[in-house]
Amino acid sequence: MRVWMAPQGLHIEPAQVRDAEALTKLHAAGFYRGWGQEDFAAYLADATRTPAYIACDARRRIAGFIMLRLIGEEAEVMTIAVDRKWRRKGIGAALMHAAFEDLAAMRARKLFLEVAADNAAAIALYRGHGFAEVGRRDGYYRKPDGTAATALVMSRTLG
Repeated sequence: MRVWMAPQGLHIEPAQVRDAEALTKLHAAGFYRGWGQEDFAAYLADATRTPAYIACDARRRIAGFIMLRLIGEEAEVMTIAVDRKWRRKGIGAALMHAAFEDLAAMRARKLFLEVAADNAAAIALYRGHGFAEVGRRDGYYRKPDGTAATALVMSRTLG
């Protein structure tokens, strides 16, 4: 099993099916429409197509995670979430670096993601890691108040 060092005494390792409940809770805390535990379990069971990585301590308490989807020579960041108490400590950046390193060993040559246009912190993280805006999807997200939000489509070359 590959392991990467992360800030604050954490490390990053591949997620496992047993992490589905923890990832569900973390995702729900960070997103208006969190995914169900069954969805996470299904994705985690198919690590060759949807690899995921967790940032955790020695006792496997999860501070954040990133989940990818691989499709031929392209990859997508399906979701990334960091527990509120661990934000702004380099955890998201460490997760991205681990994902980039693993993707470099695979066939993926381009990485895509969608992010809410009003999520300045996430956009800054992505731009700082070489992502550039390549498109917009108006009305892509629904906010808690029912209004529509625009998604930016961003990409970067891998390898």
